[in-house]
Amino acid sequence: MTDWLIVGGGAAGLMAAGAACARGRTVTLLEHNPKGPGQKLLITGKGRCNLTNDCDVREFLGYVRRNPRFLYSCLYAFPPAAAMELFESLGVPLKTERGRRVFPQSDRAADVLAALRGYAAGAELVRANVEQLLIENGRCTGVQAGGRALRARRVLLATGGVSYPATGSDGSGYRLAAQAGHTILPPQPSLCSLVSPDPDCRRMMGLSLRNVALTLYEDDRPLFTEQGEALFTHFGLSGPLVLSASSYITDLAGHRYTVAFDLKPALEEKTLYDRLTRDLAALGGRGAAAVLETLLPRSMRPAALRRWGIDPAARAAQLTREEKQALVALCKHWTVPISALGDLEHAVITAGGVDVRQVDPKTMQSRLCPGLYFAGEILDVDARTGGYNLQIAWATAQAAARDDQT
Repeated sequence: MTDWLIVGGGAAGLMAAGAACARGRTVTLLEHNPKGPGQKLLITGKGRCNLTNDCDVREFLGYVRRNPRFLYSCLYAFPPAAAMELFESLGVPLKTERGRRVFPQSDRAADVLAALRGYAAGAELVRANVEQLLIENGRCTGVQAGGRALRARRVLLATGGVSYPATGSDGSGYRLAAQAGHTILPPQPSLCSLVSPDPDCRRMMGLSLRNVALTLYEDDRPLFTEQGEALFTHFGLSGPLVLSASSYITDLAGHRYTVAFDLKPALEEKTLYDRLTRDLAALGGRGAAAVLETLLPRSMRPAALRRWGIDPAARAAQLTREEKQALVALCKHWTVPISALGDLEHAVITAGGVDVRQVDPKTMQSRLCPGLYFAGEILDVDARTGGYNLQIAWATAQAAARDDQT
């Protein structure tokens, strides 16, 4: 009998396996992806692996979208600083970029995965699908995998969510958790693209906006505002700002959601109005649309002209105050209606999962079935983009591995 059976060789599973091995425990790591453990790690951060965020725990919790209080104990026990120290000790030099995002200096997610595999090298790796949990007298005592019973003192489910199923995240852990009586909050995409019915998105697809401010509105109430980058696509919007905003959308059926871009966040409306007045005066008898040439990207100008609503033949120097103010409003409040979240398969992470009220926040052990533990994305906890979700995986995995009293 092994001390730990860990189901799922992703970020949380590898971290838990390494931590348990470091404590002298025997570990069997079950992974069903034929390519081996950690495949999703290879695509995180566009292949660079944003492995944590260099902030303190109190600030960190402010970026957690669902159930932040559940993470209080495990994050204080294993904060971002501890994760950074661990990876440095495993031979991965780190660097901190804008927004305190932490990356390997090599910009290679493969280096992070290699370090984790080395950390967990003491575990026995078994390639198998887990069919069911073994539960005896109300306690989890192992799993049935590949048609045979595997026994352990503790079983950890670290199977992830359902995004990017090709990497192994196929939602099988939800079925196993439900077998033990756990409530599963319906999985939904988080940190995903946004779908819009606005035809201008398709017309401008491929246009990347840099140094803009995005505000997400629920009805008329602002939910989220941040400055950075966004991308127009054939179906709507994507890019870092959009991914972060998506995690604030909770009820598309009951509310109206709108994204508003401030295309000139460094300029107050009056300052922008004065600049436009000077530019239009300098254009003299030229068509007023010429002012857009220095104001907006090329692929945005036709849509801007339609939205502005002026006669393209109108002379620049003859525009009224109201027409100039309309252009200012367009630049400061470019609105895009949102009709749906992007597809779940391509979301960065999955929201929903095991109800955390049924899990001990200090040990990650099931409150319903002793001997059963959870870590990582299988739990109903998720955060904004910026390294926070991987830090949650590290912290919950370490919390589980520490609970090794017989």
